[in-house]
Amino acid sequence: MIKMKLLGVRVELPANQPIVLLQEEKGERSLPIWIGAFEATAIAFALQGVETARPMTHDLFKNVLDDFQVKVESILVNDLVDGTFFAEITMFQNEKKYLVSARPSDAIALAVRMDVPIFAEEKVLDEAGIILETSEEDEIKRFRDFLDNVEPQDFL
Repeated sequence: MIKMKLLGVRVELPANQPIVLLQEEKGERSLPIWIGAFEATAIAFALQGVETARPMTHDLFKNVLDDFQVKVESILVNDLVDGTFFAEITMFQNEKKYLVSARPSDAIALAVRMDVPIFAEEKVLDEAGIILETSEEDEIKRFRDFLDNVEPQDFL
């Protein structure tokens, strides 16, 4: 397992398709994952600290886990099959461990809300990891600029 950091969410042109971008914490590979518009909005809102009038689905899930005293330990992007990424959420309740299968976008949206680490399997990075041509600082600045200016309607 490789620890990842979340660089952010952006809309990839010309397809106007949202992606979430993870990067190795101690490496140079990045992992772009195509996600849905609603999940992109959920991740972007959490990164920006936007609070909605009513809980979004990922907020609701976090609230339920909190109420039932379930501790989310980590998120793992654990597989890539026919171009589809898979993830697993590791949780504990009363010292009992639970592994829950999830879409990476949902798992990441939860991870941001619960401040838990995100990991990727080496085999996933070997298959889908890329090395960005721009420097990390340039990429982070680009994502920060995007996050500063993103609006919910950008994902519709």
